[in-house]
Parts: sequence; structure tokens; C-alpha cells
Amino acid sequence: MKYDIVIAGGGIVGLATAYQSLVKNPKLKLALIEKEDRLCKHQTGNNSGVIHSGLYYKPGSLKALNCINGYNMLLDFCNKEEIPYDLCGKVVVATDDFQRPLLDNLYNRGLENGLDKIEKISIEELKEIEPHVNGIAAVKVPYTGIIDYVAVAEKYADKIRAAGGEIFLNEKVVGVSESSSHSVVETSNRSIETKLVVNCGGLYSDRLAKMTSDNVDLKIIPFRGEYFKLVPKKEYLVKHLIYPVPDPNFPFLGVHYTRMINGGIEAGPNAVLAFRREGYKKSQIHLGELAESLMWPGFQKVALKYWKTGFGEMYRSFSKAAFTKALQKLIPEIQEQDLVDGGAGVRAQACDRTGGLLDDFSIIEAKHAINVCNAPSPAATSSLAIGDTVSDLVIKRF
Repeated sequence: MKYDIVIAGGGIVGLATAYQSLVKNPKLKLALIEKEDRLCKHQTGNNSGVIHSGLYYKPGSLKALNCINGYNMLLDFCNKEEIPYDLCGKVVVATDDFQRPLLDNLYNRGLENGLDKIEKISIEELKEIEPHVNGIAAVKVPYTGIIDYVAVAEKYADKIRAAGGEIFLNEKVVGVSESSSHSVVETSNRSIETKLVVNCGGLYSDRLAKMTSDNVDLKIIPFRGEYFKLVPKKEYLVKHLIYPVPDPNFPFLGVHYTRMINGGIEAGPNAVLAFRREGYKKSQIHLGELAESLMWPGFQKVALKYWKTGFGEMYRSFSKAAFTKALQKLIPEIQEQDLVDGGAGVRAQACDRTGGLLDDFSIIEAKHAINVCNAPSPAATSSLAIGDTVSDLVIKRF
């Protein structure tokens, strides 16, 4: 089996990269391989389905540019392909006085990122939008929406196949060997010869990158985000999306309320260290992968820096009462009995050796490979823009 490009990873980023590459050069012989028995089984299939506006991200960063460009590209794609979405909007709510300047900074950052329709709103206006929310200040973000990202990714897959690309499931990469002109990707089932490997391996992207490059000095640390759902009789408490003011020193947004495109309200997530890379439950433990996380010097520095925040997140993971208390900061009426288990997702968070949790996208190029080593939230919103960026690097090789 010989190809121009083999893309490893059947999540939304890998699929968008394959799609964009074939749009730019339909003559490419391309294969996408995925280790699972279906596409989008991990990060794409377990996220909250939010279309992010680009409010939070440092102006000029790859994250901000990809989110804002990707947002527009995503909506255009969905309009053309008749994929349903809802730009229901969200409010970011301060509940304590110390959050006021943080909310002001967030508002100014949004304006710098071109979101000129965001607005500071009064408590009275907040109550009109979300009558049950407690807050002392708020910003309204009309750009934010909800969507089913698996439906989007499956449409990318349809486009790939229609353009002559091939998609193979149950193909786990176990090794990559290189010659002067090509690479051979060894999977659990076969050997595939290719001129270029594109690694979109998500939770295992660092391991795949080390198969093709010596320039990989980061580790994927898996963080599990656990959700509850509101019982149907309490869904009236949430009209749109409700977010707290995030801690600027911690790369997670805090527990929030999210309307889902297919119905229901999610509440969460927390953010705790997963005990394996695909550990969706507390009981799922892989001692080797856990040791790998705990022994990484960068993670040890993160743990020392954020131990208090991390302990609070872990406590909420084991205490429904504590999780409820966190949610009550935004909606005081919420009670423990209003919440039922809602599942979990695992985020692939790249961490460097010095203790930096990479906030931006990280792409490492090698002789016969392009490695997407960090594609954090909002990667789903940004998928077509990330695919556009990576496919430009692909096209330069041919």
C-alpha cells in the first residue's frame, strides 16, 4: 500500500486536515488511519458541542486566529452542508468583586479579537436573559453556539471519500521507519508506505511524534472533565450558555451550563488528572501511563503550582455536594437531586518540561512528518482553520 500522505488520527482535526489537503490538491493519494472501530471516539465524540467565539484567547495567537477564522469557516461549511447549529449566545458572569477586573480584561480581549458585538450588560439585562442566574456583572457573547461535532466530522469523512481519499479503521500505529525518500507506517494490521506522515493523534500525539522526530520535548497529560446533566424538570433554569469568569492562571474555563444541540443541559466540567490517557472513569487506571504523567518534570511543576486548585477539582470529582456547591455560584436554585451523571471527556493537554501547560497550538515538522502535538480547545470550532494551516504545510511538500 503506497500513498502520498498518511494521516494518523480519525478525530475532527485529522479529518479536517485530510479534507483540506484534498481540496487543495485532489491528485494526492491520501489515507487516514484510526486505531478505533469508528471515527471520533475520543475528544471529538466527548466534548460539549460548543461553537467558541474566540473571546478568551490571546490576541494574535494561533489559538485566537484559528478560532476566529475557524468559526467563520465552520458556519459556512454547515450552511452549505445543511448541518444544524444554534447561535444561542452565552453570558460570562462575575459572582465576586475580585472577578470584575478579570471580566473587564476578558471583554477588552474579545474586542481586540474582533468580537465587536459583545457587550457588558446590567444585572437587570442579565436577569432578562437568564432569570435564575446569580451575578454582579456580566458580558453577553452573541457569537457562541452549539452543534454536534460528530455530525460535522462525519461530513468531512464523506467529503474525503468522495474526493478519492481512503479511511481505514482498526489501524493502530505501532511504528514508523524512514528511508531517504519515504516512510513506512507499521500498523497493527499492515505496512503502509508514504511520502509524508501527518500525526493528528490527539491523546497519543506525543508518542506518535517521537516515532518521526527527535525534537519532541513535551508530554500529553490527560485531564478528565466530568459532567452532570440537569434532570428534565429543571432544564428551565438555563436558557442559553452560562459561564463563570475563568481563572487566568489555569487553562480550564470552570464549571458552566451548556445547552445541547440534541436536547438537555450539561453542567460542568471539572478538570482532574485522568489515570490513563483514555480514562473516562475514575476506575480506569493504566499504571504505566499514570506513572508517565506523574514522573514528567513539567507535570510535577504544574502540580506544585496548582496544588490547591487541583485538590479542589479532585474533591469535586468525588463529592457531588461539592460539585453542586460550585454550580450554585451561578444558579443558587440548583440542588444535588437536580443532577444526574452526564459522562466525561478527556482533554489532551500538552505540558513542556519546564511546567508550561501549552495554551497554543504546537506543530512539529520532521523530514517525512508533520506532527500536530497540541490542539487544545477550541480545536473542534477551529478544525477547518487548523486543517487549512496543516494542509498548507502538506502541500509545500509536494
